[in-house]
Amino acid sequence: MTTPIHRNQLARRVVLLVTIATISVELLFVAATASALSPDTIETCVDSGEDFASTALKHAGKIRQFEFEYAGKAINLKPLTSVRVWLPVPTTGEHQCVSVKASQFPATARTDKELQYGNSILYFETIAPQSGEVSFSVTYDVTRTEVKALSKTGKELDATERRMFLKPNRLVPTTGRPLELLKDLNAPRGPLELGRFLYDRVDTHMKYDKSRPGYGNGDSVWACDSQFGNCTDFHSLFISLARAKGLPARFEIGFPIPESRGQGSIGGYHCWAFFHTGEHGWVPTDISEADKRPELKDYYFGNLTENRVAFSSGRDLNLVPKQSGPALNFFVYPYIEVDGKPLSTDYMVNSFRYADID
Repeated sequence: MTTPIHRNQLARRVVLLVTIATISVELLFVAATASALSPDTIETCVDSGEDFASTALKHAGKIRQFEFEYAGKAINLKPLTSVRVWLPVPTTGEHQCVSVKASQFPATARTDKELQYGNSILYFETIAPQSGEVSFSVTYDVTRTEVKALSKTGKELDATERRMFLKPNRLVPTTGRPLELLKDLNAPRGPLELGRFLYDRVDTHMKYDKSRPGYGNGDSVWACDSQFGNCTDFHSLFISLARAKGLPARFEIGFPIPESRGQGSIGGYHCWAFFHTGEHGWVPTDISEADKRPELKDYYFGNLTENRVAFSSGRDLNLVPKQSGPALNFFVYPYIEVDGKPLSTDYMVNSFRYADID
Protein backbone atom coordinates (compact mmCIF):
# COMPACT_ATOMS: atom_id res chain seq x y z
CA MET A 1 0.00 0.00 0.00
CA THR A 2 1.25 3.52 -0.76
CA THR A 3 1.26 6.26 1.85
CA PRO A 4 -0.60 9.57 1.33
CA ILE A 5 1.42 12.11 -0.67
CA HIS A 6 1.88 15.59 0.73
CA ARG A 7 0.88 18.29 -1.75
CA ASN A 8 4.39 19.69 -2.03
CA GLN A 9 5.79 16.22 -2.61
CA LEU A 10 3.18 15.66 -5.29
CA ALA A 11 4.08 18.88 -7.06
CA ARG A 12 7.77 17.93 -7.02
CA ARG A 13 6.94 14.52 -8.49
CA VAL A 14 4.94 16.00 -11.33
CA VAL A 15 7.85 18.37 -12.04
CA LEU A 16 10.16 15.33 -12.06
CA LEU A 17 7.86 13.61 -14.56
CA VAL A 18 7.97 16.69 -16.78
CA THR A 19 11.78 16.81 -16.49
CA ILE A 20 12.00 13.21 -17.66
CA ALA A 21 9.77 14.08 -20.62
CA THR A 22 11.99 17.05 -21.47
CA ILE A 23 15.11 14.89 -21.51
CA SER A 24 13.36 12.42 -23.80
CA VAL A 25 11.96 14.96 -26.24
CA GLU A 26 14.51 14.37 -29.02
CA LEU A 27 14.24 10.59 -28.95
CA LEU A 28 12.22 8.67 -31.54
CA PHE A 29 10.69 5.22 -31.56
CA VAL A 30 13.22 2.74 -32.95
CA ALA A 31 13.32 -1.02 -32.89
CA ALA A 32 14.19 -2.69 -29.58
CA THR A 33 15.20 0.50 -27.73
CA ALA A 34 13.78 2.60 -24.92
CA SER A 35 12.34 5.75 -26.44
CA ALA A 36 9.71 8.47 -26.25
CA LEU A 37 6.69 9.54 -28.24
CA SER A 38 6.89 12.09 -31.00
CA PRO A 39 8.06 15.57 -29.94
CA ASP A 40 4.57 17.02 -30.27
CA THR A 41 3.19 14.64 -27.67
CA ILE A 42 6.03 15.22 -25.24
CA GLU A 43 5.89 19.00 -25.62
CA THR A 44 2.21 18.91 -24.71
CA CYS A 45 3.16 17.25 -21.44
CA VAL A 46 6.01 19.69 -20.82
CA ASP A 47 3.99 22.78 -21.65
CA SER A 48 1.06 21.73 -19.48
CA GLY A 49 3.09 20.19 -16.66
CA GLU A 50 2.88 23.17 -14.29
CA ASP A 51 -0.78 23.79 -15.10
CA PHE A 52 -1.55 20.12 -14.64
CA ALA A 53 -0.02 20.01 -11.16
CA SER A 54 -1.52 23.31 -10.01
CA THR A 55 -4.98 22.41 -11.34
CA ALA A 56 -4.90 19.07 -9.54
CA LEU A 57 -3.90 20.68 -6.28
CA LYS A 58 -6.39 23.53 -6.65
CA HIS A 59 -9.36 21.21 -7.02
CA ALA A 60 -8.06 18.92 -4.24
CA GLY A 61 -8.92 15.83 -6.24
CA LYS A 62 -7.19 12.54 -5.70
CA ILE A 63 -4.08 11.85 -7.77
CA ARG A 64 -2.41 8.60 -8.73
CA GLN A 65 0.96 7.89 -10.34
CA PHE A 66 1.64 4.58 -12.01
CA GLU A 67 3.43 2.81 -14.80
CA PHE A 68 1.26 1.26 -17.47
CA GLU A 69 2.64 -1.40 -19.81
CA TYR A 70 0.79 -1.88 -23.09
CA ALA A 71 2.10 -5.00 -24.85
CA GLY A 72 0.98 -7.54 -27.39
CA LYS A 73 1.91 -9.77 -30.27
CA ALA A 74 0.51 -11.25 -33.44
CA ILE A 75 0.97 -15.02 -33.58
CA ASN A 76 0.87 -17.85 -36.12
CA LEU A 77 1.54 -15.51 -39.02
CA LYS A 78 2.69 -16.80 -42.36
CA PRO A 79 6.39 -15.90 -42.73
CA LEU A 80 7.24 -13.05 -45.11
CA THR A 81 3.72 -11.60 -45.06
CA SER A 82 3.31 -7.83 -44.75
CA VAL A 83 2.26 -6.75 -41.25
CA ARG A 84 0.88 -3.30 -40.35
CA VAL A 85 0.24 -2.40 -36.71
CA TRP A 86 -1.67 0.53 -35.19
CA LEU A 87 -1.74 1.21 -31.45
CA PRO A 88 -3.71 3.84 -29.52
CA VAL A 89 -1.52 6.25 -27.56
CA PRO A 90 -2.62 7.83 -24.27
CA THR A 91 -1.87 11.54 -24.31
CA THR A 92 -1.61 14.36 -21.83
CA GLY A 93 -4.80 16.28 -21.23
CA GLU A 94 -6.78 17.99 -18.51
CA HIS A 95 -6.91 14.89 -16.30
CA GLN A 96 -3.74 12.95 -17.07
CA CYS A 97 -0.08 13.57 -17.81
CA VAL A 98 1.68 10.86 -19.84
CA SER A 99 5.26 10.19 -20.91
CA VAL A 100 6.97 7.15 -22.37
CA LYS A 101 9.39 5.26 -20.16
CA ALA A 102 10.38 2.44 -22.53
CA SER A 103 9.32 0.84 -25.80
CA GLN A 104 10.20 -2.09 -28.00
CA PHE A 105 9.19 -2.63 -31.62
CA PRO A 106 10.45 -4.79 -34.51
CA ALA A 107 10.68 -1.74 -36.80
CA THR A 108 10.82 2.04 -36.64
CA ALA A 109 7.49 3.42 -35.45
CA ARG A 110 5.90 6.83 -35.77
CA THR A 111 3.01 8.67 -34.18
CA ASP A 112 0.27 10.69 -35.87
CA LYS A 113 -3.06 12.25 -34.93
CA GLU A 114 -6.33 11.49 -36.62
CA LEU A 115 -8.22 14.69 -37.34
CA GLN A 116 -11.78 13.92 -36.27
CA TYR A 117 -11.21 13.38 -32.53
CA GLY A 118 -7.52 14.17 -32.15
CA ASN A 119 -6.52 10.68 -31.06
CA SER A 120 -2.81 9.89 -31.12
CA ILE A 121 -1.90 6.74 -33.06
CA LEU A 122 1.34 4.81 -33.18
CA TYR A 123 2.08 2.92 -36.39
CA PHE A 124 4.75 0.58 -37.72
CA GLU A 125 5.01 -1.96 -40.49
CA THR A 126 7.23 -5.00 -40.85
CA ILE A 127 7.57 -8.42 -42.48
CA ALA A 128 6.54 -11.47 -40.51
CA PRO A 129 9.64 -13.47 -39.49
CA GLN A 130 10.05 -17.23 -39.67
CA SER A 131 8.79 -17.52 -36.10
CA GLY A 132 5.42 -16.15 -37.22
CA GLU A 133 5.33 -13.72 -34.29
CA VAL A 134 5.46 -9.92 -34.23
CA SER A 135 5.61 -8.46 -30.72
CA PHE A 136 5.67 -4.92 -29.30
CA SER A 137 5.47 -3.11 -25.97
CA VAL A 138 5.30 0.41 -24.57
CA THR A 139 5.60 1.41 -20.92
CA TYR A 140 4.11 4.75 -19.90
CA ASP A 141 4.49 6.89 -16.81
CA VAL A 142 1.02 8.20 -16.00
CA THR A 143 -0.17 10.78 -13.51
CA ARG A 144 -3.95 10.70 -13.37
CA THR A 145 -6.29 12.98 -11.44
CA GLU A 146 -9.79 12.49 -10.20
CA VAL A 147 -12.37 14.27 -12.37
CA LYS A 148 -14.72 16.60 -10.48
CA ALA A 149 -16.57 18.34 -13.28
CA LEU A 150 -19.45 19.90 -11.36
CA SER A 151 -17.06 22.10 -9.38
CA LYS A 152 -15.67 23.68 -12.57
CA THR A 153 -16.84 26.36 -14.95
CA GLY A 154 -17.31 25.45 -18.59
CA LYS A 155 -17.94 27.18 -21.88
CA GLU A 156 -20.19 26.63 -24.87
CA LEU A 157 -19.12 24.38 -27.74
CA ASP A 158 -18.55 25.96 -31.11
CA ALA A 159 -20.87 25.01 -33.97
CA THR A 160 -18.50 22.40 -35.45
CA GLU A 161 -17.98 20.62 -32.12
CA ARG A 162 -21.69 20.68 -31.38
CA ARG A 163 -22.52 19.07 -34.73
CA MET A 164 -19.86 16.39 -34.19
CA PHE A 165 -21.18 15.36 -30.79
CA LEU A 166 -24.83 15.37 -31.81
CA LYS A 167 -24.55 13.22 -34.93
CA PRO A 168 -25.16 9.45 -34.81
CA ASN A 169 -22.56 6.71 -35.15
CA ARG A 170 -23.01 3.39 -36.91
CA LEU A 171 -24.04 1.59 -33.70
CA VAL A 172 -25.18 4.69 -31.82
CA PRO A 173 -28.32 5.95 -33.59
CA THR A 174 -30.30 9.01 -32.57
CA THR A 175 -33.60 7.64 -33.83
CA GLY A 176 -35.46 4.34 -33.57
CA ARG A 177 -35.78 1.81 -30.77
CA PRO A 178 -33.59 3.42 -28.08
CA LEU A 179 -35.93 6.40 -27.96
CA GLU A 180 -38.77 4.11 -26.86
CA LEU A 181 -37.15 4.26 -23.39
CA LEU A 182 -38.24 7.90 -23.20
CA LYS A 183 -41.78 7.39 -24.47
CA ASP A 184 -44.40 9.10 -22.28
CA LEU A 185 -41.70 10.47 -19.95
CA ASN A 186 -41.27 14.17 -19.33
CA ALA A 187 -37.56 14.83 -19.74
CA PRO A 188 -36.16 17.98 -18.08
CA ARG A 189 -35.12 20.90 -20.27
CA GLY A 190 -31.97 21.99 -18.45
CA PRO A 191 -28.85 20.20 -19.76
CA LEU A 192 -27.52 19.10 -16.36
CA GLU A 193 -30.92 17.91 -15.22
CA LEU A 194 -31.45 16.16 -18.55
CA GLY A 195 -28.09 14.44 -18.23
CA ARG A 196 -29.04 13.10 -14.79
CA PHE A 197 -32.45 12.00 -16.05
CA LEU A 198 -30.88 9.98 -18.88
CA TYR A 199 -28.18 8.62 -16.56
CA ASP A 200 -30.87 7.28 -14.22
CA ARG A 201 -32.96 5.94 -17.11
CA VAL A 202 -30.10 3.89 -18.54
CA ASP A 203 -29.07 2.61 -15.10
CA THR A 204 -32.64 1.52 -14.38
CA HIS A 205 -33.02 -0.17 -17.75
CA MET A 206 -29.65 -1.95 -17.91
CA LYS A 207 -27.86 -4.52 -15.77
CA TYR A 208 -24.11 -5.02 -15.84
CA ASP A 209 -23.76 -8.64 -16.94
CA LYS A 210 -21.06 -10.36 -19.00
CA SER A 211 -22.23 -13.91 -18.33
CA ARG A 212 -24.22 -14.07 -21.58
CA PRO A 213 -22.99 -13.56 -25.15
CA GLY A 214 -23.59 -10.49 -27.28
CA TYR A 215 -22.25 -7.74 -25.06
CA GLY A 216 -19.34 -5.40 -25.74
CA ASN A 217 -20.07 -3.98 -29.19
CA GLY A 218 -21.51 -0.72 -27.96
CA ASP A 219 -24.69 -1.24 -29.97
CA SER A 220 -27.44 1.00 -28.61
CA VAL A 221 -30.27 -0.94 -30.20
CA TRP A 222 -28.91 -4.25 -28.87
CA ALA A 223 -28.46 -2.72 -25.41
CA CYS A 224 -31.99 -1.37 -25.45
CA ASP A 225 -33.40 -4.79 -26.34
CA SER A 226 -31.12 -6.99 -24.21
CA GLN A 227 -31.18 -4.79 -21.10
CA PHE A 228 -27.71 -6.03 -20.07
CA GLY A 229 -24.13 -5.59 -21.17
CA ASN A 230 -20.80 -4.05 -20.28
CA CYS A 231 -19.56 -0.46 -20.19
CA THR A 232 -19.68 0.03 -23.97
CA ASP A 233 -23.33 -0.99 -24.05
CA PHE A 234 -24.36 1.24 -21.13
CA HIS A 235 -22.62 4.30 -22.47
CA SER A 236 -23.62 3.83 -26.10
CA LEU A 237 -27.25 3.77 -25.04
CA PHE A 238 -26.72 6.89 -22.93
CA ILE A 239 -25.03 8.71 -25.83
CA SER A 240 -27.86 7.76 -28.21
CA LEU A 241 -30.47 9.17 -25.84
CA ALA A 242 -28.47 12.30 -25.05
CA ARG A 243 -27.81 13.20 -28.67
CA ALA A 244 -31.42 12.48 -29.59
CA LYS A 245 -32.49 15.04 -26.97
CA GLY A 246 -30.04 17.65 -28.26
CA LEU A 247 -27.43 17.07 -25.54
CA PRO A 248 -23.89 16.76 -27.00
CA ALA A 249 -22.21 13.57 -25.77
CA ARG A 250 -18.94 11.76 -26.41
CA PHE A 251 -17.32 8.39 -25.75
CA GLU A 252 -13.95 7.80 -24.07
CA ILE A 253 -12.14 4.50 -23.56
CA GLY A 254 -9.04 3.29 -21.78
CA PHE A 255 -8.19 0.93 -18.96
CA PRO A 256 -9.24 0.59 -15.33
CA ILE A 257 -6.54 0.53 -12.67
CA PRO A 258 -7.43 -1.62 -9.62
CA GLU A 259 -8.43 0.50 -6.67
CA SER A 260 -5.96 -1.14 -4.30
CA ARG A 261 -2.43 0.18 -4.78
CA GLY A 262 0.26 -2.20 -5.97
CA GLN A 263 0.93 -3.89 -9.28
CA GLY A 264 -0.53 -6.57 -11.50
CA SER A 265 -2.28 -7.39 -14.76
CA ILE A 266 -5.39 -5.75 -16.19
CA GLY A 267 -7.92 -7.99 -17.86
CA GLY A 268 -9.47 -5.56 -20.32
CA TYR A 269 -10.65 -2.07 -21.17
CA HIS A 270 -13.10 0.29 -19.49
CA CYS A 271 -15.05 3.17 -21.00
CA TRP A 272 -17.22 6.06 -19.88
CA ALA A 273 -19.21 8.92 -21.42
CA PHE A 274 -19.36 12.71 -21.19
CA PHE A 275 -22.17 15.12 -21.94
CA HIS A 276 -21.75 18.85 -22.36
CA THR A 277 -23.27 21.85 -20.61
CA GLY A 278 -22.30 25.48 -21.01
CA GLU A 279 -22.15 25.86 -17.25
CA HIS A 280 -19.78 22.99 -16.42
CA GLY A 281 -18.25 21.95 -19.75
CA TRP A 282 -17.83 18.20 -20.28
CA VAL A 283 -19.53 16.28 -17.46
CA PRO A 284 -18.50 12.61 -17.05
CA THR A 285 -20.76 9.67 -16.34
CA ASP A 286 -19.73 6.12 -15.51
CA ILE A 287 -23.07 4.34 -15.49
CA SER A 288 -21.77 0.77 -15.61
CA GLU A 289 -19.68 1.39 -12.48
CA ALA A 290 -22.68 2.98 -10.82
CA ASP A 291 -24.72 -0.11 -11.65
CA LYS A 292 -22.07 -2.38 -10.14
CA ARG A 293 -21.68 -0.15 -7.06
CA PRO A 294 -25.05 1.47 -6.31
CA GLU A 295 -23.63 3.21 -3.23
CA LEU A 296 -21.53 5.33 -5.63
CA LYS A 297 -24.31 6.14 -8.08
CA ASP A 298 -24.42 9.82 -7.15
CA TYR A 299 -20.61 10.05 -7.30
CA TYR A 300 -20.35 8.63 -10.83
CA PHE A 301 -22.58 11.39 -12.15
CA GLY A 302 -20.13 14.24 -12.67
CA ASN A 303 -17.08 12.52 -11.22
CA LEU A 304 -14.54 9.89 -12.22
CA THR A 305 -12.01 8.22 -9.96
CA GLU A 306 -8.30 8.56 -10.59
CA ASN A 307 -8.13 4.79 -11.09
CA ARG A 308 -8.03 4.77 -14.90
CA VAL A 309 -6.10 5.91 -17.94
CA ALA A 310 -7.76 7.21 -21.12
CA PHE A 311 -6.43 6.02 -24.50
CA SER A 312 -8.85 7.30 -27.15
CA SER A 313 -12.24 8.86 -27.79
CA GLY A 314 -14.93 8.58 -30.42
CA ARG A 315 -16.44 5.86 -32.59
CA ASP A 316 -16.21 4.87 -36.27
CA LEU A 317 -12.53 5.74 -36.41
CA ASN A 318 -10.28 5.95 -39.45
CA LEU A 319 -6.66 5.55 -38.46
CA VAL A 320 -3.47 7.26 -39.66
CA PRO A 321 -2.27 6.00 -42.05
CA LYS A 322 -5.73 4.83 -43.08
CA GLN A 323 -6.42 1.16 -42.59
CA SER A 324 -7.58 -1.10 -45.43
CA GLY A 325 -10.46 -2.47 -43.38
CA PRO A 326 -13.62 -0.61 -42.29
CA ALA A 327 -13.71 2.17 -39.71
CA LEU A 328 -13.01 0.92 -36.20
CA ASN A 329 -15.97 0.68 -33.84
CA PHE A 330 -13.68 1.99 -31.08
CA PHE A 331 -9.92 1.93 -30.55
CA VAL A 332 -8.32 0.56 -27.40
CA TYR A 333 -6.69 -2.73 -28.44
CA PRO A 334 -4.05 -3.09 -31.19
CA TYR A 335 -5.37 -3.12 -34.74
CA ILE A 336 -3.32 -5.25 -37.14
CA GLU A 337 -3.54 -5.97 -40.86
CA VAL A 338 -1.68 -8.78 -42.63
CA ASP A 339 -1.32 -8.50 -46.40
CA GLY A 340 -3.97 -5.79 -46.35
CA LYS A 341 -6.60 -7.72 -44.39
CA PRO A 342 -7.66 -7.22 -40.74
CA LEU A 343 -6.11 -9.83 -38.48
CA SER A 344 -8.56 -11.85 -36.41
CA THR A 345 -8.31 -11.45 -32.66
CA ASP A 346 -7.71 -15.23 -32.59
CA TYR A 347 -4.19 -14.41 -33.76
CA MET A 348 -3.50 -11.68 -31.20
CA VAL A 349 -2.25 -11.88 -27.62
CA ASN A 350 -2.52 -8.73 -25.49
CA SER A 351 -0.96 -7.97 -22.12
CA PHE A 352 -1.68 -4.91 -19.96
CA ARG A 353 -0.01 -4.31 -16.60
CA TYR A 354 0.21 -1.53 -14.03
CA ALA A 355 2.55 -0.71 -11.15
CA ASP A 356 1.93 2.13 -8.73
CA ILE A 357 4.75 4.61 -8.16
CA ASP A 358 5.15 5.34 -4.45
